[in-house]
Amino acid sequence: MNIIGITGGIGTGKSTVLRMLETDFHAFVIEADKVAHDLMLPDQPVYNLIKDTFSEEALYSELFFPDRTINRATLSKIVFSDSNKLALLNAIVHPAVKDYILFQIKLQSEKEVRLFVIEAALLIEDGYKEICDELWYIYSSEDTRIKRLMTGRGYTREHCESVINNQSSDEFYRMNCDHIIDNSLDEKSTRKQLEELLKMHE
Repeated sequence: MNIIGITGGIGTGKSTVLRMLETDFHAFVIEADKVAHDLMLPDQPVYNLIKDTFSEEALYSELFFPDRTINRATLSKIVFSDSNKLALLNAIVHPAVKDYILFQIKLQSEKEVRLFVIEAALLIEDGYKEICDELWYIYSSEDTRIKRLMTGRGYTREHCESVINNQSSDEFYRMNCDHIIDNSLDEKSTRKQLEELLKMHE
């Protein structure tokens, strides 16, 4: 089984690449953000740890909706103003996500899945290089990213530029990834690049 890690900044079109890998190339795709979301549902171990860790916070009464799910906006207010609290949250969530992904790798390997794809914004920073056979950087020009974000998410140009500038640089991704997929053009171009990369694994 080939394990490919997919990463890249906001607006580069990672979702498009994941869809192609899943539908056109029969990959088993797992997204770290979605795993984290599921692990934070009521009564999951991550949920309980968050509940216990932040029980003394002034905003604790606003941390949960009536259905007991975590109010992620409130959680963000708690942790993003304090680097120590953010580190605490990351220490709870990230290892649990990685453990779940490792479990899925074992499970899908037993099912003889040939292509396993992991997408994570912090793929490099969280040490997924140890798990993956290769890391692929999904690249799009900054102008393309801004147009996509303004159209798809309704962001202003200024907000787009602010978010992009606060993420890892193009140089960082290029330095740490094995292959680059230019997703600035149309889907046909992207699919061709995927085909060429996957031929190397046949």
